[in-house]
Amino acid sequence: MKTPSRHALQAYFFLAPALVLLATFSLWPVGFGAYLSFTDYSIVKPSTWVGLDNYREIFDNDMFVTGLKNSFKFLLIVPIIQIAGIALAVMVNNSFHGNQLFRVAFYVPVVTTVAVVGIMWQFMFNESGTINYVLSTIHLINEPIGWLSDDSVALYAVMFVTIWRGIGWYMVLYLAGLQAIPSEMQEAAILDGANRWQRFWKITVPMLLPTILVCTIMSTLAALKAYQEVDVLTQGGPMDSTFTALYYAYDQGFKHLQYARGLAASVVVSLVCIVFAALSFRFIKPQHR
Repeated sequence: MKTPSRHALQAYFFLAPALVLLATFSLWPVGFGAYLSFTDYSIVKPSTWVGLDNYREIFDNDMFVTGLKNSFKFLLIVPIIQIAGIALAVMVNNSFHGNQLFRVAFYVPVVTTVAVVGIMWQFMFNESGTINYVLSTIHLINEPIGWLSDDSVALYAVMFVTIWRGIGWYMVLYLAGLQAIPSEMQEAAILDGANRWQRFWKITVPMLLPTILVCTIMSTLAALKAYQEVDVLTQGGPMDSTFTALYYAYDQGFKHLQYARGLAASVVVSLVCIVFAALSFRFIKPQHR
């Protein structure tokens, strides 16, 4: 049996503190939480093993099924936010007057606290708020729309806020990817007579594939785990139309004290995230530079 080399032992030695913290605050809670999802866990009585009962209960619950469907609907924002992020990154990668201000303007929502975002957009989405006022002024609507009170549009309003909050973050990531592309490749393509559109598809996009993979996975997982915007804007309403799978887990665990049921919902969300991350690795294959 081959023994670890001295350099390998040194590497494990320096990694040990981080690995201990990872195991203590990430791996152990995840593993223990998954175990508790198979019990009737309660803080006031000993828990017993119940097998798949919690999972049967949540899938028999219309609210969780609705939340899971809404989580899948949230995936609609993934291509939108990626395309918009790339477009903005390409725009701000060029030199023009006010470029820095433009970058800051799109990044401000990323660092704005969720509470402030909730207050601002609740005012904007109010039936007598700014959005309805503007739409009525330009005669696009005849009567106010209940963006957060109408169960047919509330989820899409929340999705819009999610896009607004995240687009600046992905713009910065794509901007970093664009600036890492060697300028010599673009210059050589120009000399060969390639136009801007050809350079974008033949050079920029292939070289951005590693960044596209990372951003796609991040935005997919964020969409499937949507919670913050729902909590600050609608709390799952109206008529449970904006419940997501993760918000259901929060609702069961912290509002109804059904911890095991909430953990079971969290495990389901985690498994769905793993599947979609694996699909991203399967279909987006960056070529090594």
